[in-house]
Amino acid sequence: MKLVLTEIKNRVGYITLNSEKTLNSLSLPMIEELQQILTDWKTSDEVLCIFLQGAGEKALCAGGDVRKLYEAIVSQKAIDPTQVPKDCYDFFFKEYEVDFDIHTYPKPVIVWGHGIVMGGGIGLMVGASHRIVTEKSKLAMPEITIGLYPDVGGTWFLNKMPSAYGMYLGLTGTRLDGADCIFLNMADYYVESSSKESIINALEHTEWKDNPHTIVSLILNTISAEFKVSESQAQAHQSFIGQFEKVNSVEEFKSVLLNHVDKDEWISNGLKSLEAGSPSSAHIIFRQLQQGKNLSLEEVFQSELNLSCQCCLHPDFAEGVRALLVDKDLMPKWHPATWDDVTEEWINSYFKLRIEN
Repeated sequence: MKLVLTEIKNRVGYITLNSEKTLNSLSLPMIEELQQILTDWKTSDEVLCIFLQGAGEKALCAGGDVRKLYEAIVSQKAIDPTQVPKDCYDFFFKEYEVDFDIHTYPKPVIVWGHGIVMGGGIGLMVGASHRIVTEKSKLAMPEITIGLYPDVGGTWFLNKMPSAYGMYLGLTGTRLDGADCIFLNMADYYVESSSKESIINALEHTEWKDNPHTIVSLILNTISAEFKVSESQAQAHQSFIGQFEKVNSVEEFKSVLLNHVDKDEWISNGLKSLEAGSPSSAHIIFRQLQQGKNLSLEEVFQSELNLSCQCCLHPDFAEGVRALLVDKDLMPKWHPATWDDVTEEWINSYFKLRIEN
C-alpha cells in the first residue's frame, strides 16, 4: 500500500496521506515520501498549487507514529542509553524539514484540515498558505500527556497567538474546533465539509491566468463566504486567558489555573491535562515558549530538534507513549514524579546542546 498518494489535475497537485487505520499518523517513510514530492513539485511546471488531505473522513493526520519512536528508544537503551536512537533523530530531522518547507513553499499550499489534526498534523497544516477547517475539525497539541512538548514549530506558532493563548494551549493540550482555529489564526477559511467538492471543482476548472496565490484565495474566499463561523470557545474565554499574560513561572501558571473560581468544562479539561501530564514536560514547555519568543523560524526548528533528541534520552517521553499507546494502562510513572521534585538542573539538561549525526 502506498503511504502517500499523488495526482495532478489541471496543474493542481493532490497529496493524500494514506494510512486511514492510523488516522494518517506520520511514519518516517511517509515523511520521506512527502519531502520528495514537495521537492519535485517546487520547480515543476506541471504543478501550480498543492492540495494536501488525509485519506478517509476521520483525520488529516493525528500526529507522528510515536510507537515506532518508543520502540527505537527501548532498543537503543539496551545498547547505549546515552545515544539518541538514529530512527528518532531521522524522524524529527526530516519531519521538521517538511514543516519548514511548507512554511516557505513558493506555491500555494492548500491544507484540508478536516477531522483530527494533532501534533505532527498541525505541523503540516499551520505553515501552509491556505488552511481550511470544517465543522468536524479537532486540533490539539496534547504532547504534555506523553512526556513531550509542542514541537513541529510550536515554539513559533504558539508564540504568535494573541494574549497568553499559546502558553495555555501548550501546557493544557486544550482541543480547538474550526471556529477556535479561525480566531487564533491557525486557519484561514471555515467551510462545511460538504463544500470540498465545490472547492476541488473550482480548482480543476480555473484557467490560472493570474497569480496562483491570488486565484486560490479568490476561490476559497468565495466559497467560505457562504458559511457563518460559530462562536469560538477560545474567544469566549478571552478574559480568563488574559490572567496568564504576566505569569513568570510554570508554578505561577498552575496556581492561577487552580485558583480560578468559575471552572467550566473547557477550563476543567485543561487543568486535568496539566495535572495528569508529565511534570518535566510542563517545565520544559514553559521554558521553550519563553526562550523561543524571538527566534527565527529556522532557529525554532533547530532548537526543537535538539529538545526532541533530549526527550528521547530523558525517561518521560518513552514512559508516556508506553502508558497511553503501548500498554494502554493510562498510568504513566513520571520521573521526576511530582512538580516539586523537578529541579532547575534537570530542566537545564533538556536544553543542553547536543551535536548529532
